[in-house]
Amino acid sequence: MRELPHTLKIVTVWLLLGTLLFVAVQAWQRQANATQFSAAGGVIEIRRARDGHYHWPGTIDGVAVDFLVDTGATSTAIPASLASRLGLTPIGQVRSHTAGGPVTGQLVRVDVVLDGGVQARALRVVALDGLRDRPLLGMDVLGRLQWRQADGVLTIDMH
Repeated sequence: MRELPHTLKIVTVWLLLGTLLFVAVQAWQRQANATQFSAAGGVIEIRRARDGHYHWPGTIDGVAVDFLVDTGATSTAIPASLASRLGLTPIGQVRSHTAGGPVTGQLVRVDVVLDGGVQARALRVVALDGLRDRPLLGMDVLGRLQWRQADGVLTIDMH
């Protein structure tokens, strides 16, 4: 049997190494942004993920989502694509000023349930086209809670 050319062997090794590196980076990124969430004794703790954000798992109208906690946002916002997928009916339009500049969105009502027992029923949220990945949990919900942030941990006291 003839042996493979030397160049083909080298290319194959590099392709295998590249594939292994790609798979390892993907696994690391999934773990890096994994939510470190705990709830016990009426206290919820959310540890900052490696991406620098706090992620709070929950649901919007029964659909599982991963909220990005945004203490700088006045209201909760969801991607317009999610609003469309949920079949939400707009109840109005709003123009907001964000870090990326002015945006226009549709007002919709949703039921938000966050892990740990926090609920906001019939909450008015903004559905934004420019919001891509995940919903932002704003002060319209966070302002109802007793919370503090220290040393990379967001602590919510449910008492």
